[in-house]
Amino acid sequence: MPVEFHQKSGEFHLYNDEISYIMEILENGHLGHVYFGKRLRDREGFRYLTEYAARDMAACPFEGRRDFSLEHLKQEYPAFGTGDTRYPAFEIEREDGSRVVDFRYLGHHIYQGKKKLEGLPAVYVEDEAEAWTLEVTLEDQAVSARIVLSYSIFRDYPAIARSARFVCEGEETVTILNGMSGCLDLPDKEYEMLELAGTWARERHIHKRELTYGIQGVYSMRGCSSHQFNPFLGLKRKETTESAGEALGFSLVYSGDFLAQVEVDNFDVTRVVMGIHPNEFRWELGPGEAFQTPEMVMVYSDKGLNGMSQAFHGLYRTRLARGVWRDRERPILINNWEATYFDFNEEKILEIASKAQELGIELFVLDDGWFGKRNWDDSSLGDWYPNLEKLPEGITGLARKIQDMGLKFGLWFEPEMTNKDSDLFRAHPDWVLADIRRPYSHGRNQYVLDFSKEEVVDCVYRQMKKILEEAPVSYVKWDMNRSFSEVFSNGKDRSWQGKVRHKYMLGVYSLYERLTREFPEILFESCASGGARFDPGMLYYAPQAWTSDDTDAVERIKIQYGTSMVYPVSSMGSHVSAVPNHQVFRNTSLDTRANVAYFGTFGYELDITKLTEEEQEKIKEQVAFMKQHRRLIQQGRFYRLKSPFEGNYAAWMVVAEDGSEALLAYFRMMQPPQGKFERLYLTGLEEEEEYEIKEQAGAGEEFGRHYGDELMYAGFSVSDFSSGLGRKAYELQGDYFSRLYHLRKMDSNN
Repeated sequence: MPVEFHQKSGEFHLYNDEISYIMEILENGHLGHVYFGKRLRDREGFRYLTEYAARDMAACPFEGRRDFSLEHLKQEYPAFGTGDTRYPAFEIEREDGSRVVDFRYLGHHIYQGKKKLEGLPAVYVEDEAEAWTLEVTLEDQAVSARIVLSYSIFRDYPAIARSARFVCEGEETVTILNGMSGCLDLPDKEYEMLELAGTWARERHIHKRELTYGIQGVYSMRGCSSHQFNPFLGLKRKETTESAGEALGFSLVYSGDFLAQVEVDNFDVTRVVMGIHPNEFRWELGPGEAFQTPEMVMVYSDKGLNGMSQAFHGLYRTRLARGVWRDRERPILINNWEATYFDFNEEKILEIASKAQELGIELFVLDDGWFGKRNWDDSSLGDWYPNLEKLPEGITGLARKIQDMGLKFGLWFEPEMTNKDSDLFRAHPDWVLADIRRPYSHGRNQYVLDFSKEEVVDCVYRQMKKILEEAPVSYVKWDMNRSFSEVFSNGKDRSWQGKVRHKYMLGVYSLYERLTREFPEILFESCASGGARFDPGMLYYAPQAWTSDDTDAVERIKIQYGTSMVYPVSSMGSHVSAVPNHQVFRNTSLDTRANVAYFGTFGYELDITKLTEEEQEKIKEQVAFMKQHRRLIQQGRFYRLKSPFEGNYAAWMVVAEDGSEALLAYFRMMQPPQGKFERLYLTGLEEEEEYEIKEQAGAGEEFGRHYGDELMYAGFSVSDFSSGLGRKAYELQGDYFSRLYHLRKMDSNN
């Protein structure tokens, strides 16, 4: 059984073919951590790994014994003030103000499968045999409260999903001031911390720093997971590369305020905590009430960072994303935003759609500006009915005309926002998430609706449902374009205010749940001013997300490379846009724009009616190529080969699960004078198999056949001035250059 309890030693051992996770019941009844890493043979007796020491100034619970102090023991879910002065995993306040707690082991339950988390996104299983779950119950008798710690280990992934549930069982109200999803104490600090950081238009850049004493971490207090930091952190050994060495990944399945923190104490113990950010969080529990934390997913890899990422990719693509679109090839779309912005009418939209159908595109998406009196970003959010001046036959008439062309139809919404110039705001000014008794901030001329209130969510739901019922909509782009500022829920009492930020997120999830359940055939794509809410929580409802508002191919190399640290290619919305690019004003070739955008869901965001015939023919070729290879791209194993954060070059590849084919992409940002030879060392291929290699654009050269061991260990040349290209080599020179290769495994009959 993958979860063992050794009663004599008081140890729990969770394991599968790749990993082990071991914890113990300490002498004082608290839960101690023993080990997380590569699979160990099960036995009764890992307690030798628990180290004790008598240290000055340490608080000790046992009279006459100085070597047992929680400050110097590794723990599973530590509290503050029980001798441990490090940052805690939770904090509870009683009615009299006391925050002193003593949660001890009460019992446990082991079962096959994995339960859903009520009202929250979480990883799931389709067959109970895919996972085993351990629930450990801790109790503080004086407080009359319990904490249930949940651990699910997966059969097919080196991953453990963790969460905590707080239950008030007495007559006294208790208040949770901090409730992390999980904690992990590691025995040393010899790690580099990885984080995905940035801002609008340069989200999820990879940053690393050597761990040192004290606190290092990432967070959001913006009401969303944010452009600035992603709810992920990684720990890698200094010698770990993409293909070898130890790496641990921590990912929070949540879309709101979060904290992901690493603390190193003065004895080199490393503590990781992750969960809802405690700032402005205050959750009162009355008798019989419970609070469930979001889920934290932990991954261990001894196969480098690619091994860690592929575990997240497989788990999140197949057991976090849900619904009919989880395993389907995603439609190639065109979005009108960068083609028209707010300035469009039905004639212009139909002109673009007609040309899109001619080029082989499958889905037309109408972006912002179709509703209320919306001609700029200062009006009509919240008024989800069509602007008949722009669209005389409404959304239903337009959608049917586009459908008659042979295209699917998609539509943009921003359900969580309003403008002051809107019917909704005029009717319900108290629905804004702000203290309306005093001045409050706008962002992009808009305001956040108070989704902690059910009546607000219900109102938006009814409007969206009406549109989706009446029009043949196949795709919804769900946007969210500003952060929280002055958070206050009008008309609610003091006890409500500490719950607002989390209840807001529960309201968003509930709206997603209702709409995806009622319209299961619609493909939802999440968006938040680009990549401000690209997180696992969103993937549970929308299997793809707009990766960034920055559509420049060169910038997207970094953004998509960093995003792949955690998220599968199938989740990344990626488009070919106009040049000069609308965000950075850079000119890149149509080939390079497509070679980057292929590695995502793929689409276009430009006025295709203004392209030359040569450019239109190129788009036809690109669309045909994506249709041929999108299953490989969106469901294959993704490998990072060369980092754009470490030089002038970048490379990645995707390999079919059965090893039958692969796509290799190489990018050079700037043309070097008299550049060096460039050779890539591929990965994920079968050593003894022979592969035929063809370039997909540019020179169009066939590179013959090579065995997997050659390509992985001797390398593959991507130099643009080599391989006998002659004059063609000169045409390949220049900045923002890319090459794309298709590898096909030869069978015995070839």
